[in-house]
Amino acid sequence: MIQGIFYARFLPQEGTKIVAQSPPGCIVATTYTPHLKPPLVDFDIIQEYIIPRKAFFNRFMTVNSPDNKYSILGFPVSIPNERYHRNEFIFNFGLVVESDVDQIPYERLVRRLAVTFAEMERQHGYLSSEGRSDDGRRPIESLLEIIKEDLNNYGECMIPVDDANTLNMKLFPYHPPPAPVRGWHVPVPKMKLADIVDPTWDLTLQKIIPHVDGVNDVRRIAWLADVSLPLTQIALQHLLYYDTILLLDMFFFGSCYAPRPGVHDFIANRDGLVDECAGYVCINTPIPVPSGSAAASTVGDPSKDAADAADLTGRQPPQQQPVSNYQLIKLMTTFCVGRSVMEWIKLHQDAGFDVLRYIDVRRLVQFGVIKGLLYRVHKYVVSKQVLEALATGRRVVRVGDDGDEDTLLRYADGWHSFDQIITEQNMTDGEIMKKLKSLEPGDRTVFYR
Repeated sequence: MIQGIFYARFLPQEGTKIVAQSPPGCIVATTYTPHLKPPLVDFDIIQEYIIPRKAFFNRFMTVNSPDNKYSILGFPVSIPNERYHRNEFIFNFGLVVESDVDQIPYERLVRRLAVTFAEMERQHGYLSSEGRSDDGRRPIESLLEIIKEDLNNYGECMIPVDDANTLNMKLFPYHPPPAPVRGWHVPVPKMKLADIVDPTWDLTLQKIIPHVDGVNDVRRIAWLADVSLPLTQIALQHLLYYDTILLLDMFFFGSCYAPRPGVHDFIANRDGLVDECAGYVCINTPIPVPSGSAAASTVGDPSKDAADAADLTGRQPPQQQPVSNYQLIKLMTTFCVGRSVMEWIKLHQDAGFDVLRYIDVRRLVQFGVIKGLLYRVHKYVVSKQVLEALATGRRVVRVGDDGDEDTLLRYADGWHSFDQIITEQNMTDGEIMKKLKSLEPGDRTVFYR
């Protein structure tokens, strides 16, 4: 949010002077605003950066206030011409924003202000004649006030400056470059993409969006949409750039997951996190159960809940809560390194809780990863002969039992996860492990990280 905006000039007799500012008194106090708040910054300290040395003219500049609370964004401009005193006209339009906000979107605004008014000055002396000509034009201080209010309220402004010029500016949010999209990633939509797509969209996007469901990996989406994998990756990068999808790892029952520190928020049910999880992962949507009721005393026994409900109504009600918050917390906190999802399921089944009957395991894991409660423990393989080859610069070629070159060796450097091998070689985890056993005894090492 823009806290202040100003127009400054360098006057030969007075030096750097704030000619116009909005709101009044935001940079320097005036005799007309003694009752207002003190200035946002100390002008005596920063004035040498408002109109800096000649080496910084026509460049974007950022200056922080001494207390590091505000940042001043400016673009000092110098227009050489013989008609000016000292043959030069120097000015600066600047914005004052909080120092912790993203300044990249505001840089374009400052540049636009400087370039527009510099061109108007070159054409007919718009700035240098301010206050001397009575042509009925709007004062610069009034323009600055409208610019600030429109950008803060609407994110854009379109202001007629005079009969021939209009100031058009828009505040665009900055999106960082998207992460690379790999064939083994699973895109998860953050909105209903099918509701916003229209015939004017890119053809590749129109073909892949119906298959972006949070289950299909990128390679499978390309195959289902009959689109090449590189085009699919580029299209998904566009969706990722505009924050409409997020990328997760493929889900396998043989994969391992481990808790993050954020699981403490889940245990404390901060912001209703456990209740949100119950609505997302339970096969039968839960409803709140009073803590002092008889139903709450038997909620840990799903079979008893179902039997009691069947006796009363003659059918099992779908709204009965099958899983308690305690049970969900127990499920989430028993993931650990070295324990696969299948072993995790067997652990709870041996304890008397049928996980697959009441919980969508894939959605539970997905919820934990998205909320920062769990992270995926990837599986890698390292071969001694591959590491020796990398150290010496020679190429390792090993022929398999079928006479073909063993392609798994190029993945055995510790940098390629099993997800990548599964996707690119179209092999299962078991097939990969079986083929790795054909290597020389003691040559391979499988590790998790």
